[in-house]
Amino acid sequence: MRPKVKICCINSLAEAKLAIKHGASAIGLVGNMPSGPGVITDDLIFKIAKNTPPPIATFLLTSHTTSSAVISHHKKVHTNTIQIVDTLTDGSHVDIKNILPAVKVVQVIHVLNEATIEQALKEAETADALLLDSGNPNLSVKVLGGTGRTHNWALSRKIVEQSPIPVFLAGGLNPQNARKALEEVQPYGLDICSGVRTNGLLDEQKLATFMNEVFK
Repeated sequence: MRPKVKICCINSLAEAKLAIKHGASAIGLVGNMPSGPGVITDDLIFKIAKNTPPPIATFLLTSHTTSSAVISHHKKVHTNTIQIVDTLTDGSHVDIKNILPAVKVVQVIHVLNEATIEQALKEAETADALLLDSGNPNLSVKVLGGTGRTHNWALSRKIVEQSPIPVFLAGGLNPQNARKALEEVQPYGLDICSGVRTNGLLDEQKLATFMNEVFK
């Protein structure tokens, strides 16, 4: 099956159009975060989502940890997908989907150790997809994505093999390792931010090279 590609940290309509032009099936729009790149205002997220045609998936990256706060955040931006980058401490995916039945819920799993596998499979019971990243929510200032670092792909492969739902792979991807990532992990799709950027801006040459590696 042709891999899906999500280009994250989109910061303008022009970047969204460039990503879609080169074959992205999803774009990531980063809401307020404790750390990391790509944060834009909710007003801009709304504008980009509103002007992105179907069937492109528009992901709101939210760091809220209660279902009510996630729902409130989404109602400001109206994306068709919610990417929860932290662990919910109150409420559930089901609560979100009951209020927003047309919206897909993607749960981020920060791959740290073997215990991550059990966590991922539990989240997979109620999420629509998983996204495996290289952050660390246990730090004093949470790192919830955009690290530019890879993690242990052997653990990610185990999650992919056991997950009943689609799994995206993120963390440190670039044109040089995209093909290896697909072969070693065999995810549903890849998610990339810094690996196709130069000085913080989406780099068309890097993007084209990355897409060529993914789709060859």
